[in-house]
Amino acid sequence: MQQHPVRSHLADGGTVEWAVSRHPVGYLDAIAAMEARVARIAAGEAPELVWLLEHPPIYTAGTSARSGELLTPDRFPVIPTGRGGKFTYHGPGQRVAYVLLDVKQRFGDVRSFVGALENWLIDTLAEFGVKGERRQGRVGIWVCDGAQGAEDKIAAIGLRLKRWVSLHGISLNVSPDLSHYEGIVPCGIAEHGVTSLARLGHALPMEIVDKVLKRQFEHRFGATDPADAPATQRARLAAH
Repeated sequence: MQQHPVRSHLADGGTVEWAVSRHPVGYLDAIAAMEARVARIAAGEAPELVWLLEHPPIYTAGTSARSGELLTPDRFPVIPTGRGGKFTYHGPGQRVAYVLLDVKQRFGDVRSFVGALENWLIDTLAEFGVKGERRQGRVGIWVCDGAQGAEDKIAAIGLRLKRWVSLHGISLNVSPDLSHYEGIVPCGIAEHGVTSLARLGHALPMEIVDKVLKRQFEHRFGATDPADAPATQRARLAAH
């Protein structure tokens, strides 16, 4: 019987690689690159990775998505995905972080992993003077509008595991066009809205947000090493 290789990158206490794509990455290209990297992580052939990027405007449907929650099907491409959750939006001005980690070794269970991701987002928002909060029965991070008493979602979490290595991750609304959310019931929650750092009065370059995300990640998860973003099929074709 063939034996799986020992996960040498993890056994040696190797750090997580940290990569940033500075141009929008097509969703299907990103998924293919992420799946390939997760397979290599699970086989012990590559270190864990956090990959920061933006997507062109799209709606994605998680495993619990219902057709009635897609309000304008023709507005943007709609892509089914293997992550948990319902419909969500990705687009320019939203920082997506694909978090490809060995969940079993680092956290022992999925609940602890999700809690660590929530704390990472909460700590990041706190650096900008924004109080992010959990809500029972609602995945993601929420902020309160003191003047109106409303609660709006500012960050989402969607995950999938393969051989205990995580795929997908988090998305943080920095300065997206929030009207794009009108085509869906975001995450299946109709009674609450969505917001962004920009709407809350924090107009920030993405590079500044990235620095804080990296600092807070390292505070909670450990050191990172800079790395090139995973090669996508489109990038490989452009190079020839």
